[in-house]
Amino acid sequence: MILNLYRKLSEIAENYIVVTSSQIVYFTSGTPHKLRIFIADGSLLDIWISVSGKYSYHWERRHLHKGIYRFDNAPHQRWKNTKTFPKHFHSESELNVRESFLSDKPEEAIKEVLDFIVSIISAET
Repeated sequence: MILNLYRKLSEIAENYIVVTSSQIVYFTSGTPHKLRIFIADGSLLDIWISVSGKYSYHWERRHLHKGIYRFDNAPHQRWKNTKTFPKHFHSESELNVRESFLSDKPEEAIKEVLDFIVSIISAET
């Protein structure tokens, strides 16, 4: 189930101009762990989705000195006052958190995240 979802998300991602490639990362047991998407600026987007509906879309840019961006729905008590709790968004750092209105449908959420990435990269050039 998760493997098919990661394959579908990979197909969607590879239609975006900022995406250079993608790969499914597996545990040593052979179970799919996450989908890794490589971005043209040298950054990467890791997507983890559980069968229970938990998710994380983590855009890693620290090696470019541009921080991290992550949409997730882990119910961390630290963010319980966020209006969209447990959904929240880490903007440029782990501690800068705000509301997240990311779709609960992975096929829509990946488009929203990639559109966000395109907008940030476009603003930088």
